Amino acid sequence: MTQTPRIDAHHHFWRYDPAAFGWIDPGSAIARDFDAQALAGALATRKIAGAIAVQARQMPEETRMLLDAVTRGAAICGVVGWIDLRADDIAERVAADAAPLLVGYRHVVQDEPDADFLLGDAFVRGVRAVAKQGLSYDLLVDHRQFATVPAFLDRVGAGRFVLDHAAKPAIARGGWQPWAERLKAAAACPGLMCKVSGLVTEADHAHWTPDDLERYLDHVFAAFGPERLMWGSDWPVCLLAADYGAVHDVIAAYVARHCPGASDGIFGGHALAFYKPPTGATASP
Repeated sequence: MTQTPRIDAHHHFWRYDPAAFGWIDPGSAIARDFDAQALAGALATRKIAGAIAVQARQMPEETRMLLDAVTRGAAICGVVGWIDLRADDIAERVAADAAPLLVGYRHVVQDEPDADFLLGDAFVRGVRAVAKQGLSYDLLVDHRQFATVPAFLDRVGAGRFVLDHAAKPAIARGGWQPWAERLKAAAACPGLMCKVSGLVTEADHAHWTPDDLERYLDHVFAAFGPERLMWGSDWPVCLLAADYGAVHDVIAAYVARHCPGASDGIFGGHALAFYKPPTGATASP
């Protein structure tokens, strides 16, 4: 029987430049370069066969940089890049950008000041163009924009969509509403997947424990069901709060306690089905 490859559904690369990464505090654990070789070392600690590289900067060169990293890291099985989704000629741009390992796009919506940014006509048109090309779209939103996700998905129509980092609940301060209500509303959209990722960095970086995540994980798993979840490390951002192994292990332990039969899907199968990387892009460890 062929084993489902274990996949990390969310990680980043960058050559650190303070001007380009203003959200990174100088001197922090992530204020340095991270490349394919460093990723390979992290994946090896938990026998992860492949990973999805996700954009971290909103510039056309970002997608090319990530695709170029593929040539230096066999473990990268797909790239979620960036493109100006509001461009008038977005359909032509998406077609011109096509590459075998380019599996989708993301826009850093959480940095947009407009709470209704997702509902803008130009943006909706751009995401429709992405979906028409057979590519996925990662949703990265803050607490303001989260409320508009169901209306956004209704306007865009058919496609493959995933909510990054479970929409970043405010774990460090014990925040619950309106996140919990909005997560349930988003989960009612049948085409939406959710990444169990980025949670440790929403907790207290220095003092978090697995118990701090439990209530939030319970709600995510109940809302989406294990069949619509995929695990991602959010490496190297996770290093602000925990090493790669700890980020993997806290979710693996939760799955083992609550839904052990879903482990293959959450830790690989669902990401492969969602992102549809080229055949042969991953191999079992």
